Amino acid sequence: MDERILKLKADFEKKLSETIDLIGLDGIRVGYLGKKGSITALLKEMKDLAAEQKKAFGADVNKLKEFATEQIEKKQDELRKKQIELEIKSMPVFDITTPSTCECGSYHPITLVQRQCEKIFKSMGFTVEDYSEVVTDYECFESLNIPKHHPARDMQDTYYLENGQLLKSQTSAAQNAILRKYGPALINNGTPIRAIFPGRCFRNEATDACHENTFFQMEGVMVDKDISISNLIYFMKTMLSEVFRKWI
Repeated sequence: MDERILKLKADFEKKLSETIDLIGLDGIRVGYLGKKGSITALLKEMKDLAAEQKKAFGADVNKLKEFATEQIEKKQDELRKKQIELEIKSMPVFDITTPSTCECGSYHPITLVQRQCEKIFKSMGFTVEDYSEVVTDYECFESLNIPKHHPARDMQDTYYLENGQLLKSQTSAAQNAILRKYGPALINNGTPIRAIFPGRCFRNEATDACHENTFFQMEGVMVDKDISISNLIYFMKTMLSEVFRKWI
């Protein structure tokens, strides 16, 4: 192997071993493999060699180029790992078991009122039912005696889906399912049906200060013997008195 190649390889290995950061490594890459680098300059010297020397010299220079490229890549991986280790070591130590001190947000007023009403009705023996926001036309209208082309449907600009279902326009869409759920216990055991079903409803309203396309309703149902309007008045008075904290 040509003495110039051996000397350049030794110089390269020495400088590479002394490199301590990625910036210095990039300088070595440019200095040896760049357009004006030392190894690139050796290839340009081939024009001054005799024809019989060019093949061997070119092969040795290419081997040196491949060696330098491989060593630079290895050194790059090594320096990157060391950089990551230093960053990890420089991070502040903290105890992951320490309770968080960050302040969380608060519940929306609608959520607070809904939970308050649910608590009040639970104390009066009602169950709280959660029902799907996507329902069928039967659940939202026909089971409530609102057949197709009924004028009452015109009051509810409903969002229909491509599969024929719709976004419920009223919580009454849950009535049929709740009566089916608790009906057997009422018929067989005489267990009264007491349930409320709050939730979001959707209508294609023109939004303004008093209207929105998404709003909340809370509906209740009670089925038992000897139920009258007096029961409704009692439950409503009790709920409103609790909410407003004064007798209504």
